[in-house]
Amino acid sequence: MNLPDAMKVFVRVAELSSFTLAAEQLGWPRASVSAAVRQLEAELGVRLLHRTTRRVQMTQDGQVVFERAQDLLADLDDLRGLFRANPAQLRGRLRVDMPQAIARDVVLPALPAFLAEHPALDIELSCVDRRVDLVAEGFDCVLRVGKLTDSSLIARPLGEYRMANCASPGYLAAHGTPRSLDDLAHHRLVHYVPSLGARSTGFEHGDVQGTLHTVAMPGALTVNSTIAYEGAALAGLGIIQVPEVGVREHLAAGRLVEVLAAWCTPAMPVSLVYAHRRHLPLRAQVFMNWLAALMAQRLN
Repeated sequence: MNLPDAMKVFVRVAELSSFTLAAEQLGWPRASVSAAVRQLEAELGVRLLHRTTRRVQMTQDGQVVFERAQDLLADLDDLRGLFRANPAQLRGRLRVDMPQAIARDVVLPALPAFLAEHPALDIELSCVDRRVDLVAEGFDCVLRVGKLTDSSLIARPLGEYRMANCASPGYLAAHGTPRSLDDLAHHRLVHYVPSLGARSTGFEHGDVQGTLHTVAMPGALTVNSTIAYEGAALAGLGIIQVPEVGVREHLAAGRLVEVLAAWCTPAMPVSLVYAHRRHLPLRAQVFMNWLAALMAQRLN
């Protein structure tokens, strides 16, 4: 049996946690399924599965091989698809990461139509405020807002987010509307940090050269979630600094008010980032093009 076929058998056994069910789905004798997994284990020199009378469970090495095998098999399908009548048919797993607000407001509403075009595609969507390790965590691509620091990755610029300083009408009624940076001494900032315990830089603003400056400000609340950050402003807990597109509906409805428009943080770049690979899977290329088109409607 060739290696790709052995990997397919192993993946099916791992997904179903059963040699018997895998054999039934594949239409193979159970002994042939067991032999295929043993062949793969011998080829790789590792034990892939813990076998008991009641269940089958992947080893730690098996989990690594399982995820890599899924990607390799999907890549093989991509290659074969180049010569099919319908090469646009995507298969396999696609793992992506993006900010929560973008997923909620932009991607998820449009995703049903994308998946209807590619029903054999399996998407794993991560939405965490921390910056994921694209390579170590096996992501095909990530959507990042802000300055990029890892030069080993490839970035596809999509545009920029204009920033806005916002507060609720209730907060402004209680504390007044700031008209200059000097007025910030009498105001509160909702502090945002990537992880609790980190120090907030304070109120950020740019000058005409685009240089970033900070003003230290008091604040009763520090958060590490973009959703909580927005909610704190709506609750009247202080001023926040966010991409304008993310609070556009709140501004239009009067739930938030923009302040100090002349002292905004410089626009934040938005990029699609992926690892340097000689062959970017077709599923990733198609998804990234689709996502770029979606984001073009929201970016400056």
